[in-house]
Amino acid sequence: MCGISGEVRFDGQRASVAAVTAMNEAQASRGPDGEGVMGHGSVAFGHRRLKIIDLTERAAQPMVDSDLGLTLVFNGIIYNYKDLRRQLQEKGYRFFSGGDTEVVVKAFHAWGPDCVKKFHGMFAFAIWERETGRVTLARDRLGIKPLYLAPLPGNKGLRFASFMPALMAAGRVADGFDSAIDPVALHHYMSFHAVVPAPLTLLKGARKLPPATVLVIDPDGRRSEQCYWRPSFSRHPDYANLSEEDWKELVLSALTKAVERRLVADVDVGVLLSGGLDSSLVVGLLHSLGQKGLKTFSIGFETVKGEKGDEFQYSDSVAKRFGTDHHKIFIDSQRALPALQDCVLAMAEPMVSHDAIGFFLLSQEVSKHVKVVQSGQGADEIFAGYHWYPPMMDSQDALGDYAKVFFDRDHKDYQSAIHPDLVSEDFSRAFVAAHFAEEGAETAVDKALRIDSTIMLVDDPVKRVDTMTMAWGLEARVPFLDHELVELAAHVPPELKVRDDGKWVLKEAARRVIPENVIDRPKGYFPVPALKYLQGDYLDFVRDIVTSDCARQRPLFQAAYVDQLLAAPEDHITPLRGSKLWQVALLEYWLQSHKI
Repeated sequence: MCGISGEVRFDGQRASVAAVTAMNEAQASRGPDGEGVMGHGSVAFGHRRLKIIDLTERAAQPMVDSDLGLTLVFNGIIYNYKDLRRQLQEKGYRFFSGGDTEVVVKAFHAWGPDCVKKFHGMFAFAIWERETGRVTLARDRLGIKPLYLAPLPGNKGLRFASFMPALMAAGRVADGFDSAIDPVALHHYMSFHAVVPAPLTLLKGARKLPPATVLVIDPDGRRSEQCYWRPSFSRHPDYANLSEEDWKELVLSALTKAVERRLVADVDVGVLLSGGLDSSLVVGLLHSLGQKGLKTFSIGFETVKGEKGDEFQYSDSVAKRFGTDHHKIFIDSQRALPALQDCVLAMAEPMVSHDAIGFFLLSQEVSKHVKVVQSGQGADEIFAGYHWYPPMMDSQDALGDYAKVFFDRDHKDYQSAIHPDLVSEDFSRAFVAAHFAEEGAETAVDKALRIDSTIMLVDDPVKRVDTMTMAWGLEARVPFLDHELVELAAHVPPELKVRDDGKWVLKEAARRVIPENVIDRPKGYFPVPALKYLQGDYLDFVRDIVTSDCARQRPLFQAAYVDQLLAAPEDHITPLRGSKLWQVALLEYWLQSHKI
């Protein structure tokens, strides 16, 4: 798990090693164990290393294979690298290191860009071919690992990095960076629950390589892009005659395999244990796989307005049941508020969800004990755990019903909030409409699950967890996003997922592993009430941000709208129970923190 960066020139000029070095420094937290920069003519690569597999310097990056004429920078992990290594050895390849990085190099040489189809893992990488001058960029199927892109002015070249502010840092060294707000992305941020889908980012100067995408760039700048994976949310004939018991068995077997895959490491692997079904099931399966002395971690906050800020009673019971080495972390408001600045600085993009500060502070503590954790992230999107799925079983208007519960505001509210120069079309509704209209999703529930698992999940929960954990050099692995499990879940009939308030097939499979009181408890979440019910010091903090000279001079939010939110923050809560004031303040604070 690392941070990668690079510059590729199309104009015959030498790539800027200084710019790549600046990007390396800007994402140092992603790889505190080592660094490297390589410059060769029109290409320069940078790498920050977090040592997880093959802890020796033989696996350092950028990795140059002189015999094959390939240079690689790689972020992530290939869980099946040992199997692939054996296949490659049978083809005659010889290895000088013991980790997965060199396997990516050899696999690319053996199978070309299609090597990504053989990888089980989470990854983003760039590889340069010495003989042809081509550079290939790739990202994993579910977009677990980030990859940001910034074109140089006049199409003179391209930069890439794991952390968007790293691209800004490079722009300060050479060629500049377009930090203007992208109006389409802004609409998504304010309307589509702060989800800004790839390739967009909030800034015009940066784009994201979409998940499951390979981008090949020729030396003259010509490019070809291919999506190599897309799950089908339809009923597969191979599964037509399965009983409910068959589905439970298949789900449990696939999840067990996913959890076992994510044990691959040369360091200890812990678990982020909320006490909910998903993380508890991960702990239970690890116990069944023979893991002893497993380190587990939970976090809690103060109660605000009667809303409890922790779920320790559940995480404690799971830790006791499976005999884990459990660590409880309680964060009072006096600690959380001062940490917000560092949390926002760590955000690759503005992340409005209240639990970002929770993951940030949790990761700080967890990184003192382990370098790798498994997490229950993704189960709700894969197995229909959210409240908006069951009602959609009978939906006659999938788009309208989805927007009603998921969108933070309609277009009319958006027009009252945003400076007129940035307002035009209802981009978010149009985006969801186009996605719902694509083939491969049979029912309204299937359409919602597809957009949530391939779009929303990537650019909200998964991005948040990766960013907040990597801010402390901590690797988070997500077994529910094993692509084979995702493919299987997509074929499960919707009625088996939404039954009994959602995730029925997963809950029933889990009864073989974890206590029923964990499964049947009311659905919880990662609560940080102080950022929903803004009051006291938190409200003062937010007021200072949104009424600052910097904010008032920026042509972004309309002053009357901001004043309305400040006058009664608790009257302006989104359908998903978020604070509209915090959403506005977080974006402004992110822009100020990154000097935009």
